[in-house]
Amino acid sequence: MLDEPAKIDLAEWDRRYSEMHLRGLNEPDYGGPIGRHIAEGDHRLSSLKFDNSPAALRLWNLLLTEEQRLFEAKKRGKKLVGAMKDLGTVPVMACSFETIVPFYPDGAWWSPCITELSDELFKAADSIGIDESFCPVRAVLGAFLTGDCFPIPDRLICSVGATCDDFSAIAQRVQALGHSILWWEIPHRRNPEPDEKSVRLPGGFNAPACHVEFVKSELSRVAVSLEELADEKLDNEKLSRGIKKANVVRRCIDELRNIVFTARICPLPAMEMLVAEMLAIHFCSDLRETTMVLRGLLEEVRTRAKSKQGILSPDAARVFWVNPVADLKVMNLLEDCGGRLCGTEFLFTHALDIIPEDIEPMDALAQMALSDPMVGSSADRAKRICSDIRRFGAEALVISRIPGASHCAVEGKIISNIVRRRLDIPVVEIEVPPVSDSLQATLRTRIEAIVETVKKRRIK
Repeated sequence: MLDEPAKIDLAEWDRRYSEMHLRGLNEPDYGGPIGRHIAEGDHRLSSLKFDNSPAALRLWNLLLTEEQRLFEAKKRGKKLVGAMKDLGTVPVMACSFETIVPFYPDGAWWSPCITELSDELFKAADSIGIDESFCPVRAVLGAFLTGDCFPIPDRLICSVGATCDDFSAIAQRVQALGHSILWWEIPHRRNPEPDEKSVRLPGGFNAPACHVEFVKSELSRVAVSLEELADEKLDNEKLSRGIKKANVVRRCIDELRNIVFTARICPLPAMEMLVAEMLAIHFCSDLRETTMVLRGLLEEVRTRAKSKQGILSPDAARVFWVNPVADLKVMNLLEDCGGRLCGTEFLFTHALDIIPEDIEPMDALAQMALSDPMVGSSADRAKRICSDIRRFGAEALVISRIPGASHCAVEGKIISNIVRRRLDIPVVEIEVPPVSDSLQATLRTRIEAIVETVKKRRIK
């Protein structure tokens, strides 16, 4: 009974941890019961339900110890690079150096959820005029003001151009606080003209070859900055090794998604899948441990899928989810309402695609950067979503709007219309604040309605 797949609350997890420990649980040095993180301010954990596997335990401990890991790295003389906004490109370059540890200050946007607003990051951002009319990523500004979430990086690198307006404004305020930023530009991805040389990007989009060359030149500037920081050259051989290591992570996540989203009985909860996918962006500041964590999750879901075990009913409605939720509790809510996660588009599909290894490495990274769903049109994004819905056999689409996010104003309607027209499946848009308790009844009603619609359509 101890090892039967299940979703359990924090108190039960801590009891289970004690039993597993007595049975000889093998843990990394950052291991321990999940409940210990409550004392560190991660109060939201007490409201969540978790997968009960040792692999999930290691996943959560990796995620929740990143701050300590960054401070320790700085103490050991490692150079910290704060990569901002590009979501999956600069960290691959940075990880090619042994002396550099990359991370995303952007990740602070989840801190108000995890701490249930007790970190006061929003309050700090409010104090200098970045209020709730902005996306919750404004927590990043609060983190730089308070110095509580991460050590100040030795180098800040941020993409601009075809990026989120909210984040660009917030990053400019970070620079105004005295933090120097190396800006690199990415153009809006457009379809090539008939007489224009084009490149087929890894994610399936097309782009003008001149765009790839331009982004390559911008990334070359980033490479020079990293070389200066590390005091060593980034040659093609070294960058190719970095790409291959990143691809190990991406292949693990790809297989994990294939198994979890297509298994008859869901073998891993939505919340753990969201966290696992997020590891692709910057490897939670530890590429080696991220690889080990993902391999552990893969072993667990392979075993569960083979034995036809899982954590949800076989008739759960198969839901494709667009945009990451600001409150992780909503992933629990999806399953409580009778749904299961069967496909995702969390704004960083380009960090999940395999980086080409058969072309010049800087060309490969330029192509990956241009594959970002956010640098092209909403119609392009919708086409990829449709393709993935077919791939995973999802029966409905939920679009989670991010409060205040500039890109959420109209894209939901565009994506909804295209998906309905092409696939004829039900679609619902919901808005999820960082702490959604006051909206739980409304969110439950919206999600239950789409789950009910899916099940009625099966009967016809």
